[in-house]
Amino acid sequence: MMSTNNSSNTDDTSSDSSEISLPRIVRFWFFLLSDIPSIICTFCIIVHIIMNRTRRHALQNHTILVILLTNLPVQLPDMILYLIFYQYNSFVTSKPIVCIIWWWIDITFYNGGVILLAWLALERHILIFHHQWVGNRKGRFLFHYFPLISLVTYVLLFYIIAVFFIPCENSYDYTAPACGISPCYQSYGVFGFWDLFANNWAPIILEGIISIALILRVQWQKRRLHQSDQWRKQRRMIIQLCLVTGINMCINLPIYLITFAHMCGLPSDYGAQARLYFYFFAYYITLLFPFTALSQYPELRKTIEKKIFCMSTTRPHHLSTVATTKRVIPIGTTDL
Repeated sequence: MMSTNNSSNTDDTSSDSSEISLPRIVRFWFFLLSDIPSIICTFCIIVHIIMNRTRRHALQNHTILVILLTNLPVQLPDMILYLIFYQYNSFVTSKPIVCIIWWWIDITFYNGGVILLAWLALERHILIFHHQWVGNRKGRFLFHYFPLISLVTYVLLFYIIAVFFIPCENSYDYTAPACGISPCYQSYGVFGFWDLFANNWAPIILEGIISIALILRVQWQKRRLHQSDQWRKQRRMIIQLCLVTGINMCINLPIYLITFAHMCGLPSDYGAQARLYFYFFAYYITLLFPFTALSQYPELRKTIEKKIFCMSTTRPHHLSTVATTKRVIPIGTTDL
């Protein structure tokens, strides 16, 4: 992310100007109780896709799989470091290299996920309306594999260069989450400008426009061609895209609108606390993605629900059986 919640104190209650007012211990439980089921759901979907040959080769699963893998560094090392900080109200070490690695993980894989979500929306257009483009090996490479590989490579290389190799001096605040997450490249000429507009604003705007256009085009084609069966087959992809886009737009769009307003002259204290809250809840775009992706795999969802239901009912059923057995035995003994 471009920024996060900074703090200038080590108290459990944060300063209003630099960190959200929600106590750190509350944030700890927010992240912990959200991250654990999110990780479990992520691995369930990954295994569900990889272990089946048909699902593994289905084009509509590839971008979802890459986004899930991109989210794991945010769900695991990034979240763990946040949980440690919120629990102890201080950073585990004062070594700059640890802060830099934390920044790289946080910014690279969060922004990478946002960029891939924009590609997911565009890819749905191709798979639904231009499926003939990916009907042969050359088309699949040009319109499916090449864009996906290019985006992942671009994100990794850009942030490796920006975070580790830009010749500027970073400042570290060990009393703030993620050491203040203020890498100097963000104010280093073209790198900061490009990151803000190309890696943050553009994907959100494009995803919103493409998703709205997809919904409108689906409705128009459905009425014009009267092919309800065809659209019913694509319904899962469309529902999943709408859920993802809705969450992304509701959280990220206000951040960028407030930032843009500040750049246009709005006093920096206007909307500052709201923006900090949006930054905090922006991680839920990553944490909720596995559950929105689950809507595309109803058989997996039913399996998970069945497992949870069986776990909740197995023990009472077992106790009931034992109790019935105990009632039968004395009756037989009396007859003897």
